[in-house]
Amino acid sequence: MNLQENLAVSAATAVPLSEYLNTCSRPDCDYLEGELLERNAGEWDHARLQMLLSGYLLSREKQLGILVVPQQRVQVKARRFRVPDVTVLAGRRHAGGIITHPPFLCVEILSSRDPLVEMQDRVNDYITFGVRSVWVINPRDGVTFVHTAAGVQEVRDGILTTQNPGTLVNLSALE
Repeated sequence: MNLQENLAVSAATAVPLSEYLNTCSRPDCDYLEGELLERNAGEWDHARLQMLLSGYLLSREKQLGILVVPQQRVQVKARRFRVPDVTVLAGRRHAGGIITHPPFLCVEILSSRDPLVEMQDRVNDYITFGVRSVWVINPRDGVTFVHTAAGVQEVRDGILTTQNPGTLVNLSALE
C-alpha cells in the first residue's frame, strides 16, 4: 500500500514512520505521530503567492544570508513532521533530506479549505520547535499574522519583517 492509498484508510490506521520517510506523495503530507495529514494545495491564489514569495526571498538569499525552499519536510518532534509552504533557513547550508533544526522562518499560505484549528496546531509545532517567526497569510483578503514566541500580531499594512537576519517583504509589491 502506498502513501496515497493510506490517506484513504481510516484515521485509526497508523502509518509507520519508515513508510512516510521513504514515500513521496504530491503534495507531501504532514506526519503526526503515525497519522498522515493531507495538505490543501492546488488553488491558484495559494500557488501563485507561494511562488512569488519564494522567488522574492530566493533572489535575496546571498544578500540576507538565507536559504529558501518550498514544501520541505521539517521534523518538529521525533514523530511529527510538517511541510511548510515556504521554509527559510538562516546562515549555514542544509545537509540532508529533512530539516531537523529550527528554520528561521516558516510561511503558511491559507487555502480556502484550511481549518484554522489545524493551522494553529501547525504554528504551535513550529514555535515549540524553535522557529523564530511564522507567517500565516490569507491570499484572498491579504490578512496576515506573524507568530513568534512572544505572541501573535496581525499585519495590517502588508509589510512583513523579521530580525536577524532582517527581511522585509511588501506583499502588495509581489503581485
